Amino acid sequence: MIELNVNGLRHLLDVPDDVPLLYVLRNDLALNGPKYGCGLGECGACSVLVDGRAARACSVSCGAVSGRRIVTLEGLATEDGLDPVQEAFIAEQGAQCGYCLNGMIITIRALLNENPAPDEAAIREALRYTLCRCGTHVEILRAARLACGLDPAAAMPR
Repeated sequence: MIELNVNGLRHLLDVPDDVPLLYVLRNDLALNGPKYGCGLGECGACSVLVDGRAARACSVSCGAVSGRRIVTLEGLATEDGLDPVQEAFIAEQGAQCGYCLNGMIITIRALLNENPAPDEAAIREALRYTLCRCGTHVEILRAARLACGLDPAAAMPR
């Protein structure tokens, strides 16, 4: 038996230690925020927070996170409303197909957990390995800037 603490709820699951966390989240707990993208931990679609830090659920085993605090996209919102990062992505229309949205939002939430006032360079570095295949990068960066307290329209000169 593995104990997982997901979105504040304790779950005892009869799964092997080495089963990927993503499979349990989606198939056993019906949490569909994290997506299966590459299966290699490279695209970020499956990202979750583990003890406040971003982790790729497709390449993290359940045994590795047993007893730790896991938060999915569904767990970011509270009774009081959406997480400010979620609100920023809605305000700036930071999605096209939405497949990468889970990874983008989780990545920015993790960045803010670590650094409450990131600059443009920190935002870009954090999102560097979270892939969007539809080309919504402009809107995603605007949403990330807004979530981080920066002017969404002011980009760092390249």
